[in-house]
Amino acid sequence: MAEAASSVPSAELLEFPKKDNRRFLHAVYRVGDLQRSIKFYTEALGMKLLRHRDVPAEKYSNAFLGFGPEESNFAVELTYNYGVDKYDIGTGFGHFAIATADVYKLAEDIKTKGGTITREAGPVKGGTSVIAFAKDPDGYLFELIDRPGTPEPLCQVMLRVGDLDRSIKFYEKALGMKLCRTIDRPEQKYTLAMMGYAEEKETTVLELTYNYGVTEYTKGNAYAQVNLLL
Repeated sequence: MAEAASSVPSAELLEFPKKDNRRFLHAVYRVGDLQRSIKFYTEALGMKLLRHRDVPAEKYSNAFLGFGPEESNFAVELTYNYGVDKYDIGTGFGHFAIATADVYKLAEDIKTKGGTITREAGPVKGGTSVIAFAKDPDGYLFELIDRPGTPEPLCQVMLRVGDLDRSIKFYEKALGMKLCRTIDRPEQKYTLAMMGYAEEKETTVLELTYNYGVTEYTKGNAYAQVNLLL
């Protein structure tokens, strides 16, 4: 008769969470003027240029930008394809989010540097949290979120999905993420699900948005992917 498995977790299993380095690495998307984008991201959004490379043999250049070193923080990878100055963002991609201790100041800084504020800084409807929305030169949206002392300023990637339960299961089972929380807004006819590898205020998360009755979105050719460390 086979010996019954012990119900006591092994030492190796107990140590695993301490060594779990899964995280979001960077988001990849295409821009029409790389130098213009680098200038906006560094001067208006306050990011740092982490690295830049040009690959003439394959006719593209890209630049990695973020608020901290790539080894520990989420970054964006901006890709410029020679001779292509415009892309279709589509409707599936929503926005990125930047956490800051002063939404009002960041919004004003963006205006001063020539950026576009599409939603002025102020409390959310029915709440006290302060947000704003800004648009980069290629039309990508950034939500500015009031969150002081965060270890991960580039904190969200919002994507729209046609079946929220199906998407939650995929990110849990295929990619090992956890469901941090859900928010249902029936008066505005949408539901959100925050997915990530740690608590929402500790790391970058995916904000999956389901709009009631909408099952399909256009993907466009601008936003490419999110890269993960698994």
